[in-house]
Amino acid sequence: MRKHKEIVIASLVVGLSSLLYIDFYVKNFKFSFAGVMFPLLLFMYNEFNPILFGVLSGSSLVLFRGIFYGIIQGPFVETILYSMPENIFYIVYGLLFYGIKRKFQPITHNKMFIIAALSDTFSNIIEVYIRIGRNLFTTDYGMIKILLLVGLLRAGLVWLMITGYKYYKLLLIKEEHDKRYRNLLRLTSQLKTEVYWMEKNMAHIEKVMSNAYELFSNINENINRENWSDVALEIAKDVHEIKKEYGLVVMGIEEIMENRLDNTGMYFSELMIILKETLERDIKKQNKNISIEYKTGKNFYTEKHYYLMSILRNIVMNAIDSIENEGNIVLTHTIENNNHQFTIIDNGCGIDDEDLPHIFSPGYSTKIDYNTGQINRGLGLTLIEKLLQVQLKGSIHVKSKVGQGSTFTISIPVRELEGINE
Repeated sequence: MRKHKEIVIASLVVGLSSLLYIDFYVKNFKFSFAGVMFPLLLFMYNEFNPILFGVLSGSSLVLFRGIFYGIIQGPFVETILYSMPENIFYIVYGLLFYGIKRKFQPITHNKMFIIAALSDTFSNIIEVYIRIGRNLFTTDYGMIKILLLVGLLRAGLVWLMITGYKYYKLLLIKEEHDKRYRNLLRLTSQLKTEVYWMEKNMAHIEKVMSNAYELFSNINENINRENWSDVALEIAKDVHEIKKEYGLVVMGIEEIMENRLDNTGMYFSELMIILKETLERDIKKQNKNISIEYKTGKNFYTEKHYYLMSILRNIVMNAIDSIENEGNIVLTHTIENNNHQFTIIDNGCGIDDEDLPHIFSPGYSTKIDYNTGQINRGLGLTLIEKLLQVQLKGSIHVKSKVGQGSTFTISIPVRELEGINE
């Protein structure tokens, strides 16, 4: 629904910009600024259907010309008829752009200059031919040369505006990233205090475990019976203290997240820029030669970007960890049956068939350092599955073969991730 509204508004902008024009010596033929706005908007809104946008833009142009110039200069119907060939210009332009776009993806701003110049010139030739017929083709082709020159000039203006638009957009994204990173730095400094208490409690827990095991041994061997109750009471007191201190930690973290966390939304393209930068640093840190290919679909807006970032980053990090030295990872995003679908494919070590049913179980990990006893688990697949199910109403599935790699498929309803009903 929102996409339809955007394409209608954009076509009205093209229609309005057609009121800025220069007359040509062919009767009722005009070089308007709409010829610049049309390709510019096609570039900015890559999801637009060029043919539909051409039809709507041409109709919008005829409407505005009829309203403004029909009232001022002459009969409304006559003005509409004079403007109809220019309607054909945008339909032809849309058809040409659609055909070229299918073969030359992605459309860069340099490619856009060539596409705009060719489409503008050819569409103008069709329009002028409708107006004056074979008189267009003079012996020196002077009129066609002028149309080609105009096409090049308008394409050059489109190129300049796209370049300016890209730099402006990059500037806005950089400012937003800087703001988020500063916010993250504040969060990190506050969380350090809570981490201190958690580390203190770890030592406390070790003591409780030692006392509990000693009590178990004494009971098992039936010795020191007179101390059993005292040791049990001490364990209970220690557990109570640990629980109380962890309660304070949880309250502190919740207060930080509530007061400091930026809950405004983010576009998927912005999230992917941050994800790419993070993963590149991690790959470099591990001194691995891993290429990650990103195939992203619709650039949607979501207020649940923290959950999505956590899920995607940890799945890809699992893929990176599964690759010993060199390998490839592909992250694909599509929309199927009103669900955002994210697929992460790697050619890492894979997962044993006997382990596959247990990878989402609490405590499961294949990445254990047997020298230190430490488990490298990121968020862990268990928490990822819970995040998906509870926060995003989504699901995760995995296919894997030892020695060939793994494929994780994440499905999240559009209404949950975008906050809209499709």
